[in-house]
Amino acid sequence: MVWQKAIEFTKIILALTNEIKGHYRLLEQLEAAAASVPQNIAEGKGRVSTKEFIHFLYISRGSLYEAITVVLLLHNINLIDDNKLEELEGLGIEITKMLNSLISKERKKLLAD
Repeated sequence: MVWQKAIEFTKIILALTNEIKGHYRLLEQLEAAAASVPQNIAEGKGRVSTKEFIHFLYISRGSLYEAITVVLLLHNINLIDDNKLEELEGLGIEITKMLNSLISKERKKLLAD
């Protein structure tokens, strides 16, 4: 479920970056950070151990924070409007909560083993 939300987030980011002109390096960084969120969830799930999965979930969460930071920067220079900012921040908060919950669940499994 968190992977699907991360895919949704990335799709919105990719559509947004297609609309913005200039600031190519910043937009590339935003695209990479957003795409990294579901990619790291998937890569971690494909690993052998729970410990590795948790590690990739942390990387995913870091990439999400990075993407939201770039979104805030773009908003601060008036390239993203208030509504889009609220949408992306809301989705980011939702994904963060889902990642935190999954990390917690996986850590409990790790401790039980």
